[in-house]
Amino acid sequence: MTEVAASPALEFIAKTVAEHPVVLFMKGVPDQPRCGFSSVAVQILDHLGVEFVGVDVLQDDELRQGIKTFTDWPTIPQLYVKGEFVGGSDIVREMFQSGELKSFLIEQGVISA
Repeated sequence: MTEVAASPALEFIAKTVAEHPVVLFMKGVPDQPRCGFSSVAVQILDHLGVEFVGVDVLQDDELRQGIKTFTDWPTIPQLYVKGEFVGGSDIVREMFQSGELKSFLIEQGVISA
């Protein structure tokens, strides 16, 4: 975990993911997404009734790069549930369409059946 302590952005990401059951690192905020992919992720979470924290990666370049380093995932948005990286917009959309996302969120206890 020395890598996490090396960067304030990585430290912030780790703390945020640990403290909140569902976190979406996105461009913009849930009420005003600033890219289509972030908007799709927000719409899916809202549709499922998920309470989540949206973190605007555009507020800070170090945060924007840090989230990509944190997961070794090149794109934004990134969804975390109970500290686990779920995926980006395409994965979230595919999981939603197949019903897998709802089942996963129920299993994790963040939404009810």
